[in-house]
Amino acid sequence: MTTEAPPTTTTSTAPTGRRMWTRTRGIALAVVLILAAAVAMAAVRSTARHGELDPRSADPYGSRAVFELLAQRGVSTRVVTTLDAARSAAGPDTTLLVAVPDRLTHRQQTALHTATADAGGRTVLVAPGGWSVERLAPGVTADPATSGHSTLAPDCALPEARRAGTADTGGVRYTTTHLDADSCYPSERLATLLRLPAVSGSGDTVVLGAPDILYNDRLDEEGNASLALQLLGSRPHLVWYLPSLSDASGARTGDQKGLFDLLPTGWLWATLQLFIAAALAAFWRARRFGPLVAEKLPVAIRASETTEGRARLYHKANARDRAADALRSSTRTRLAPLAGVPVAQAHTPEALLPALSARLSGDGQVLHSLLFGPPPGDDAALIALTDQLDALEREVRRS
Repeated sequence: MTTEAPPTTTTSTAPTGRRMWTRTRGIALAVVLILAAAVAMAAVRSTARHGELDPRSADPYGSRAVFELLAQRGVSTRVVTTLDAARSAAGPDTTLLVAVPDRLTHRQQTALHTATADAGGRTVLVAPGGWSVERLAPGVTADPATSGHSTLAPDCALPEARRAGTADTGGVRYTTTHLDADSCYPSERLATLLRLPAVSGSGDTVVLGAPDILYNDRLDEEGNASLALQLLGSRPHLVWYLPSLSDASGARTGDQKGLFDLLPTGWLWATLQLFIAAALAAFWRARRFGPLVAEKLPVAIRASETTEGRARLYHKANARDRAADALRSSTRTRLAPLAGVPVAQAHTPEALLPALSARLSGDGQVLHSLLFGPPPGDDAALIALTDQLDALEREVRRS
């Protein structure tokens, strides 16, 4: 009568779908958040400011309203897009407005300042940053931090500012070394509007911290219209300079902006903060104790099963030499303490064999062949070796 062996069960160590989700859900969540942020930024930036600061544009960020109001006051407005045209237009009866000063290269900025410094007219710089203000208005420095409020009070003696009252000038903040400058609309003691008289003549330079007072949709708020008309209507002619990237004078220069110069200040600060956060997160995770991945074994395996499994592997590979070495080594390790030999010397024939011979009656050469002999030639010899080692251990224990 034969009995069927019970079916063996195997435990797969391959990761299941649930384990894979548990391990990757953090990364998946991060990817989803990044994609959501990218979509949100794209949606916000999709409302591009068409015709920004263009006196011909009626869009919310255009300046058509200022152009019409100035025309009603008898001020003629002309739009130029090249440096040469802007330089040739400078004169005592002309106001030159530079819409985006930071778009000019260093050499263009120097050339423009040279042309307007002694022209006797007014130069209005709209929101120049640190890239341009120090060349277009020497002695003026832009603060890295912008104003926290857009609507500010004049708080100065400049007649145009006092008549206009509060206005949306909050933006870039400036400091100056000119003692005779008018510092208006301060934000935390730093001016957002400066008027710098020329060294000689009746000309001056106005540094405006924000373009808001020139926008179509902001002109009717606060004293924006009054301030804009007074700053731009002090001369009969207004030249509106919209710097263009296609200007040939910029292509001839060798001081083009670098990558970091083109990035807004806010992005640089945000990148620095992200870098610090990543460094802190790495430091926090590096201080974890224990294994990087705490994973329990799928099943508990008995020692006898492990021994049988290893024996089958030896048998399948015909590794009788390794099996015999494992049997002899284990036997020597167990016999050494019984014979009074340190375990460290259990595998040294000169130390183990004399101690065993003193406890047993027999030929020492047989012990040497049994414990340190050559590997068996076949499976029957290996089984015989196993029986002999068991008999030897029993005899030593009884002696």
